[in-house]
Amino acid sequence: MLAGFYTAASGILVQQRNINEIGSNITNSQTAGYRSRRVVQSTFEHNFLTRLENGKYTSIGEGDPATLVDVVETNFDPSSLEETGRPFDMAIVGDGYFNIQGENRQFLTRNGNFNIDDEGYLVMDGIGRVMGESGDLYIGGSDFTVTNQGYVFDENNRYVDKLLITQPAEGSETYKYENGMFITDNAEIVEDATVNQNTLERSNVDMNQEYTRLIEAQRNLQACATAISTVDQMNAKAATLSSIA
Repeated sequence: MLAGFYTAASGILVQQRNINEIGSNITNSQTAGYRSRRVVQSTFEHNFLTRLENGKYTSIGEGDPATLVDVVETNFDPSSLEETGRPFDMAIVGDGYFNIQGENRQFLTRNGNFNIDDEGYLVMDGIGRVMGESGDLYIGGSDFTVTNQGYVFDENNRYVDKLLITQPAEGSETYKYENGMFITDNAEIVEDATVNQNTLERSNVDMNQEYTRLIEAQRNLQACATAISTVDQMNAKAATLSSIA
């Protein structure tokens, strides 16, 4: 009976994590450059199943008493572009990430929804300053230009810097942070990156797929909860019969 509790409880934990990730995808469906995530399930303690009949054990197959979250995968597929007419908005076409200097670390992101701070630097609100290849990117005002090659010119058409566009190096570890940010232990510059100003990349969240997955996860969660209730009732009945005997 305890095995039944264990199996159903592990299923509840997995489906709760699945629902959380789906909810995050839905919440960020309008966040520029956001990359959707998906829970990949695995099993634990693979067993051979037997049946006791007439004093003999007979094999009836195989089973897994528990499930667990193996990994949460990020979908890095590019999405479509949307013209905004806003000079602070930028989108990368192809490979690469913008670099944002946060308070304690450097972040990678596909979200090019930037702004300007009080000192004239290009920033991502709430995260930090956008980086050029020479450091924090100073633009001075809204009348600046970014070429498709990522070169930045001020209102007097004077060269300022080149946007720092990088990607995780082969074999490096990359971790998802909050707000669609990523952290990596080793990044390399993308020399031939293409940047579109006055444009944003949409998130790659497929809402139809997310709602379908949400319904499926909720049904699985309900099934696991029902299974726990059933096992509990069976345990209670077995205890009653045992006391009578």
